Amino acid sequence: MAFDNLFNPIKIRGMELKNRVVFPAMGTKMPGDNKYVTKQLIDYHVARALGGNGLNFTEVCGVHGPSTPKGFLGIYDDKYIPGLKKLTDAIHAAGGKSGVQLWQGGMAVASFQKEGIILSSDTPITGTDSIIPGASIELIKEIVEAFGTAAKRAVQAGFDCIEFHAGHNYLPHSFLSSAFNKRTDEYGGSLENRARFLLECIKSIRNNIPEDMPLFMRIVAQDDCLENGLTIEETIEFCKLAKKAGVDVLDVSRGNFSSSAIKYEVPPVDLPRSFNVSNAHRIKKETGMITIAVGRINDPTQAEEIVENGKADMVVIGRGQLADPEFCNKALSGNVDDIVRCVGCNQGCFDGYVSPEVPYITCLRNPALGREAEYTLVKTDSPKKVLIAGGGVAGLEAAIILKHRGHNPILCETSTSLGGQFVIAGAAPRKEELKESAIAMGEMAKREGIEIKLSTPVTPEVIKKVNPHEVIVAIGSEPIKPNIPGINLSHVTNSHDILAGNTAASGNVVVIGGGLVGLEVAEYLAEKANSITVVEMLPQVAKDLGNLRKICVMESMYKSNVNAITNAKCVEIKEDSVVVEKNGDLEEVPCNSVIIAIGAKSRNCDDIKAYCEENKIPYYIIGDALRARRALNATAEAAEVARKI
Repeated sequence: MAFDNLFNPIKIRGMELKNRVVFPAMGTKMPGDNKYVTKQLIDYHVARALGGNGLNFTEVCGVHGPSTPKGFLGIYDDKYIPGLKKLTDAIHAAGGKSGVQLWQGGMAVASFQKEGIILSSDTPITGTDSIIPGASIELIKEIVEAFGTAAKRAVQAGFDCIEFHAGHNYLPHSFLSSAFNKRTDEYGGSLENRARFLLECIKSIRNNIPEDMPLFMRIVAQDDCLENGLTIEETIEFCKLAKKAGVDVLDVSRGNFSSSAIKYEVPPVDLPRSFNVSNAHRIKKETGMITIAVGRINDPTQAEEIVENGKADMVVIGRGQLADPEFCNKALSGNVDDIVRCVGCNQGCFDGYVSPEVPYITCLRNPALGREAEYTLVKTDSPKKVLIAGGGVAGLEAAIILKHRGHNPILCETSTSLGGQFVIAGAAPRKEELKESAIAMGEMAKREGIEIKLSTPVTPEVIKKVNPHEVIVAIGSEPIKPNIPGINLSHVTNSHDILAGNTAASGNVVVIGGGLVGLEVAEYLAEKANSITVVEMLPQVAKDLGNLRKICVMESMYKSNVNAITNAKCVEIKEDSVVVEKNGDLEEVPCNSVIIAIGAKSRNCDDIKAYCEENKIPYYIIGDALRARRALNATAEAAEVARKI
């Protein structure tokens, strides 16, 4: 289909955008400790601009030196202007437009440093007798001025527009929301008073930029999970005031990091697509302002419908363009089936961002994220025949990259279909998109003309017949079968067989294992079983889930009345019960069905290794076949191997 509305130009003051797609501010960890723009960050933005995106926003850019942590972009000093200018020049050369998101982090700064934490009002530190004092009038004036001077630098750096971040519990939001703002002076109390600081910041920005330069503002539609928080009616009234002060465009987000509502900031697959669009639509109607919709928009048809039906004027496609920087070009040219879709797993983006072990964000669907220059596909001078054992996401990733580079991959899969455990995982509640993406990946491999052999396990005989130059082993993992008395009883099965539909469970069900798979099986069976009990050895369930997916899964577990016994070990399975050891005591949990979900182990590939070594065929073992882990690791290893062959 054509996406005439999505790719229709829009003019805002003196800035004209070629389409309605916005690549939003997202934390990357790519700026260095000194808060400068890096080549890595430039390459990251240029890839999306070349991919057809309309407007690129920087990640949050600190306007105030003492409260801008390391690893964030800075714009509080003239020394940052040259680097920011390199970024805007590069985006412009790639055919895009650039915006800077001006930011003061408030309480968020506490996650990165002990000093420079600025709050709207006195706030007790949990677990101590200490209080962080609210900002003084002098400090408020200092921050207002900092927004203005930062805006002036943004103009010098060549940005086409500015976004004022007034959401997500950062300092401006903490003034606006009575959930945080307990002041009794002119900056607290009524909505008019709570809006005062934000309006002063907006005017300070507006006074330091040209008349024809657009000013965007990121807001939350409402405060979720906060007592006495912002209502959407208050947000609308504030936006009307902001319009008079000089704001042109509303970027309507949702969420805060002070509660479980953080799940709305980087929404995982558990939240429905377009979940926040209705809020953007209402705000657009009641303010009359240009409005951007945000919230799991990862499909061009979905985006087109939003713009076409007037629900918003523009759309944010953030993680959708992390997964595929060519998202816009593919949609515009009609190659929709070739778009690599974000599946909302959060493994590489949010989980990677909050993990101190991960240097910068990445993506399960796009291992080249953050390595755009290094991972540019280079055609081979010496095409090779490469045998790939396994048609899951790791094997498919390797096959597609090899084909693009000019090699001849031959993919063999033991089962009758492609996609592997991603398809099985897609049977779990709210994870249909994983299954769809795995199936789509298989279809893409077929369109690329990759030779695929189903129902063909790779054996020494197969390797001999194919006679490849190199071999990639991506045969995945299989469920661990623990050595527990009663494990072979007829009412005992495993998580993979349940999700694959090979076996069933009913009545009173006990799930052994409280990790991701165990909990998903529990959810999957919640409406089919009389009761479900999860037995976990660790002090808590869901330890292997990312933060945001964990919030959603645990909420669902609570609603489904799934019982969990932690710090407990299954020591025996009987015909009608499971014997559990907890705190040195034994107890029996009555049950009709038992499901083992304690993890997976790599499938044995010793025969493949032995044949390759004996015949001097280079081979690589990737993904779960190397060690059972997250899908993120599987596609990353596939991408690395396929680029070096």
